[in-house]
Amino acid sequence: MQSPEIIQAASPSQSAAQQDLIPLLNVHEAEVDRQMHICNACRYCEGFCAVFPAMTRRLDFAKADVHYLANLCHNCGACLHACQYAAPHEFAVNVPQAMAKVRLNTYVEYAWPGRLGKLYERNGLTLSLALAASLALFLLLTLLVKGTLFPGPLAGNFYAIFPHNTLALMFGGAFGFAILALAIGVTRFWRAISPADAQALASGAAIAEASGAVLKLKYLDGGHGQGCNNESDRFTLWRRRFHHFTFYGFMLCLASTSVATLYHYLLGLPAPYPLLSLPVVLGTLGGIGLLIGPAGLLWLNYRRDPEHGDRAQAPMDRGFIVLLFLISLTGLALLAWRDSGAMALLLAVHLGTVMAFFLTMPYGKFAHGIFRSAALLKHAIEKRQPDNLKLGSD
Repeated sequence: MQSPEIIQAASPSQSAAQQDLIPLLNVHEAEVDRQMHICNACRYCEGFCAVFPAMTRRLDFAKADVHYLANLCHNCGACLHACQYAAPHEFAVNVPQAMAKVRLNTYVEYAWPGRLGKLYERNGLTLSLALAASLALFLLLTLLVKGTLFPGPLAGNFYAIFPHNTLALMFGGAFGFAILALAIGVTRFWRAISPADAQALASGAAIAEASGAVLKLKYLDGGHGQGCNNESDRFTLWRRRFHHFTFYGFMLCLASTSVATLYHYLLGLPAPYPLLSLPVVLGTLGGIGLLIGPAGLLWLNYRRDPEHGDRAQAPMDRGFIVLLFLISLTGLALLAWRDSGAMALLLAVHLGTVMAFFLTMPYGKFAHGIFRSAALLKHAIEKRQPDNLKLGSD
């Protein structure tokens, strides 16, 4: 994908010296700027989501404003179906699609290391599955060479196949890098949308509001409680529900791994753990959530009206969803047959899928939740600051 054309966001009255200091807008950002000016004059969708109240605080939309609003958008589609200026009107307003294109720009622009930002444009379903299959095959061949591919029943002792320290080093390192890359990326984003001279300390109330919006997926209700639009103008809450299954399933699996780590290092209790132990119960519930949620999101993704987003990002979206589903599927299969002779084979397939997810996590769809959370925090802070324009309501 070639870089979008660069356009300077400056008025004719500004001097050349002043214009040199103004960040440039690419064509996708300029399209959001154009549409936001139309929306700011209309205001019909002001009550739909956080984007439109935030919009009314601005008369012009600089690069940082466009990046902020794009990540504040949850792509629910409600404004598109309500818009009197949507195509075939000559204004051709399509806020969800315009915002989606800019969101991808922000992931690329703020990625760390910067040279890896282009991976967002190549991180598709085929790449994700190929990476998972390659890693699983590598582990399978390793076990085959060692003669431990079919070792016989081992009572669920994974460490008899791969030593604990080896797994901790490999997967801990990959996960640590992913978290570091995401943290640096979102810090860059935060500093760009909240310049130092305009930053305000986040109050407890602002943090609580933003956290609630994240945990409840507040803005996937369409702004009216009836849900998003998907394949038509009919409202549905299933996108929100499947996101909840996915998010809390992931968090339960993370909690399972964290508890197992505490068991191992603090209590001296290494795996395997009984079926009714806390790590296994948390992991099982999380795995079920990561089956239901991604399966539902993938179904909705294939049925979604192409006008609701950027179709060029569909491979990245589906790659992320499928990897989550496969992690859960292989993990639950491993739990079910951990006492069988197929345990080593299932373990290699599961670990290959998990490693593929970790390696693509900083440069795939996972980032959208991190950037969106930062945008929601800025919105909660901004609402508590004086609105000098007083052109709308929060």
